[in-house]
Amino acid sequence: MGVPVTRPEDRALARPRRRPLAALLALAALVAVGAAGLLDLRTPAPRPVDAPADEFSAGRAYQHVEVVAAEPHPVGSPANDRVRQHVEGTLRGLGLETEVQDTVAPEAGQLSGGAGGATLARVRNVVARLPGTDPTGRVFLVSHYDSVQTGPGGNDNAAGTSTILEVARALAAGPRPRNDVVFVLTDAEEACLCGASAFVGGHPLAAEGGVVLNLEARGSTGPVIMFETSRDNAALVDVFGRAAPHPVGTSFAVEVYRALPNDTDFTAFLGRDFVGLNAAYIDGGAIYHTPLDTAASLDRRSLQHHGDNTLGLAREFGRVDLTGLRAGHDATYFPVPGGLVRYPGWLTWPLALAALVAVAALGWLTRRRGRAGTGRLVAGFGLGLVPIVLAPLGAQVLWWGVTTIRPEHAELLDPYRPTWYRLAVLALAATVLTGWYALLRRWAGPAALAVGALGWLALLGVLLAALAPGGAYLFTLPALAGAVGGLVALRTRIDGPGPVVAVTVAGAVAVTVLLPTVVLLFPAMGMAMGGVAALVAVLLGLAVLPVVDLLHPAAGGQRGLVALRARRLGGLPTLAAAMATVVLAGLGLAVDRFDAAHPAPTHLMYALDAGTGQARWLSRETDPQPWTAGYVGAVERVDDLPGLGVRDLRTGPAPAADLPAPTLAVLGETTEGVNRTLRLRLTPQRQARLVSLHVDTTSAVVGAMTVAGRPVTLDRVTERWDFGVVFYAPPPEGVEITMTVTPKPGQPVRLRAMDSSDGLTGLPGFRPRPSGVGVVGSHSSDVVAVARTYEL
Repeated sequence: MGVPVTRPEDRALARPRRRPLAALLALAALVAVGAAGLLDLRTPAPRPVDAPADEFSAGRAYQHVEVVAAEPHPVGSPANDRVRQHVEGTLRGLGLETEVQDTVAPEAGQLSGGAGGATLARVRNVVARLPGTDPTGRVFLVSHYDSVQTGPGGNDNAAGTSTILEVARALAAGPRPRNDVVFVLTDAEEACLCGASAFVGGHPLAAEGGVVLNLEARGSTGPVIMFETSRDNAALVDVFGRAAPHPVGTSFAVEVYRALPNDTDFTAFLGRDFVGLNAAYIDGGAIYHTPLDTAASLDRRSLQHHGDNTLGLAREFGRVDLTGLRAGHDATYFPVPGGLVRYPGWLTWPLALAALVAVAALGWLTRRRGRAGTGRLVAGFGLGLVPIVLAPLGAQVLWWGVTTIRPEHAELLDPYRPTWYRLAVLALAATVLTGWYALLRRWAGPAALAVGALGWLALLGVLLAALAPGGAYLFTLPALAGAVGGLVALRTRIDGPGPVVAVTVAGAVAVTVLLPTVVLLFPAMGMAMGGVAALVAVLLGLAVLPVVDLLHPAAGGQRGLVALRARRLGGLPTLAAAMATVVLAGLGLAVDRFDAAHPAPTHLMYALDAGTGQARWLSRETDPQPWTAGYVGAVERVDDLPGLGVRDLRTGPAPAADLPAPTLAVLGETTEGVNRTLRLRLTPQRQARLVSLHVDTTSAVVGAMTVAGRPVTLDRVTERWDFGVVFYAPPPEGVEITMTVTPKPGQPVRLRAMDSSDGLTGLPGFRPRPSGVGVVGSHSSDVVAVARTYEL
């Protein structure tokens, strides 16, 4: 009988006698680590209304949610007045120094804009103060109390408002803090962040800065994530890690949010003499800014999470010396079971380079020990790019298929019931990874593939160290742990426990770091960008390849039927994962149907030109749903409604309603050479949420403009109606505007005045939405705009 010939790399990784048991133990260890990490992301149980007075109670806070979110209450509406009165009365009832800051915002020197014009609002912020015993600064708890026009804002932001009211109660009921605590409930956040701008720029309590905790929500459930910080956040993150009872946050999220164009009230505080943290829960995004964002939709566990963390941080910031919160550098941090790992950001590059060197050393030792030759190591590295590219690409193709079948999904931030779709993406990533490994393991060798995978992790860590340092840990730490584990495994007896323990510990590091990120990425990015979660998921799979190999049927140097059977067994996980992908996606389509409780989102507006008597239906839907298609047709350029901030829209004819346009009165005029200075009053003639005035730049050049005494500067004027102003919550007496213009020769100055209200019911030709058809979350949904062109 001949002796089978084996390659060195196959012989080195041949199956020990106890390999099946070792594989099961290693797998069980990784599952336990992963489960612990995911359990740590759970939200706490809500406390009842009779919880101790010094604790935060979601039950007590929810009573405020029901009042605040009783109906939509955008800035300037009567409902907004009622919410403000409740907030003010609650804070006064606690014995706090309370006032209403009633002003026009932004303040002078802050007002600028781009295409569409500059934005102002009349705001009424509620500000209350709990004086400290020996202040070193001020702690500001901030949340906006207004909602969008399309929904009552049960989560966005009755949750934040109610959290602050309950935290204020708990703080007022206990010992006085060392530092002042200021409760700021802002107005007009949804319109223009104007309430926060007014407070930062014009309120005496904000003059010396301080530390800010801003509370938000972009969904209805899930853990509260600390997703944004001020610069040089190391000291802030240290307080967050030790004082928040349930600290969930990553420096990767901070890097991503800094790169996005999104803003909250927190933005108004950045760049001033403030430091702080911004937190929100983000799952359940399908209801965001829609009529479904009711008090009943709010997950009280998420409300409890908001409150526990806010109260813990308010007490800690209320106790410490606030003068030492600027650390001079950012921290890298991420959640682990039981807490928050954090280390100085200046370690990012040393760790990234160490990982790169460690992987190179692993490759050298792998070659020296005969586990893989140079050619196979190079091939393993090159082939490692295949799943890194295919998994996210496949996830995007999967979602394209879903939206082809259900185009309504494209209008949602996330599906109503996304779980099956998310699992399908993970199954697809597993299909790509296991198929790639089964096809290439025997040809390239498991050692070469493992080293190549770690090489990509290390390179991605270096890339993020350069571009987004707070996210480098995602790939640097698994690469470093994997390389060190591999070096240990290569230096111990292959038939002993050392290699299995080493690769399992390295895999546990990867699971701890990457698995929570995969889970949090789905609600953060939405299914439309599910490829991002698939990318991180497949990188996690690559990081645990040595543990995966323990489960792989060992063909070793066997030939014939034994080797063929091993290869077939190796393909079973791929087949199972592929079938799971199809089944899970099918379940998603079957379960996530649109109905009265989960309506298909639609977008419709009504616009009337009071000068010509012509009216139009307008929609921003790219693929109009049947209900919307009954109103609109082809896409047209709509440039005569600049105050709405939307231009390329589907349009359709509509009956003209009997609605008045805002009036434009000339209060005075002076002439100096060819320049005319006009003093105007723009007054809406109906209950309007906003009013706007724009200059036709083909008729005149605008030299200067002031609105309610605030100077306006425009950063960019590229379209005909770009130069102008949008004013939210205009007072009944109107808005005074002064402008200096140079008319074009032989032309009058043309001005476009518009106002906007909310709600299409009662308009001629409007047919109410049937059951199963809803309103998309948008600042322009169900808007009624009335405009007129004036010539002066």
